[in-house]
Amino acid sequence: MAYVTVGKENSSNIDLYYEAHGSGQPVVLIHGYPLSGASWEKQVPVLLNAGHRVITYDRRGFGKSSQPTIGYNYDTFAEDLHKLITHLELREFALVGFSMGGGEVARYLGKYGAKGVSKAVIISGVPPFLLKTPDNPEGVDGSVFEGIQKAVAADRYAFFTEFFKNFYNTDLLLNKRVSEQAVQASWNLAAGASATASLACVPTWHEDFRNDLKKIDVPALVIHGDADRILPITASGLRTAKQIKGARLSVVKDGPHCITWTHAEEVNTELVNFLGKATAQRAV
Repeated sequence: MAYVTVGKENSSNIDLYYEAHGSGQPVVLIHGYPLSGASWEKQVPVLLNAGHRVITYDRRGFGKSSQPTIGYNYDTFAEDLHKLITHLELREFALVGFSMGGGEVARYLGKYGAKGVSKAVIISGVPPFLLKTPDNPEGVDGSVFEGIQKAVAADRYAFFTEFFKNFYNTDLLLNKRVSEQAVQASWNLAAGASATASLACVPTWHEDFRNDLKKIDVPALVIHGDADRILPITASGLRTAKQIKGARLSVVKDGPHCITWTHAEEVNTELVNFLGKATAQRAV
């Protein structure tokens, strides 16, 4: 069990749980809401086999990390990530973010620049800017996010049950690309998250990442499912790929939000092709 201390709440440390496996060029995998680093289980062995050092961690409030009542905004999330990277003394590392994790990738590069970063990948990500404003007419009305917050506050367990139906498009993909047990495992992970974090993260989904994306000057890959009901591709993935200079876009046909599970083979192929393979492969 490995932890890095990223701050304090009163007299208690705020610790992030992380796992680091393998050797070679590092890849940091940043999970989505309301899961943990464990949600990368279909990517970790493939990246290890391609010769990478693979790091997963649990965002504050989720998984095995501390559950403080403070720090639920992307500036703090990016600081947490920076402290982990500094602690592990990573060099020439790739950042890969899924859903909320795509926001960390964007804000980290916007805030800290590309020093030490080799590549960036955003999968089903929240950028560029989800909130409808006068200068962002394609966004989602603020009342939608308020409704989600009310639902989480009222009964987060019931909310998660409905949320995962659209996370995996279970009406179409259940028992084809995702099992009832896998959906239940996601629900269990979500139920173990902090109640504070489950609620406080909702307004972070519509932070504005447009300026962060403009600053990204490393090779970038955007992967998004064209049947994503949580973050529709027209509002997020397509716009993100346009706003990052020279970004590569990969659209997963019929892919729901959680393509890292339902379409793992396609996602993994794109990741390995983009991140590269080491010459000495790790024995499985």
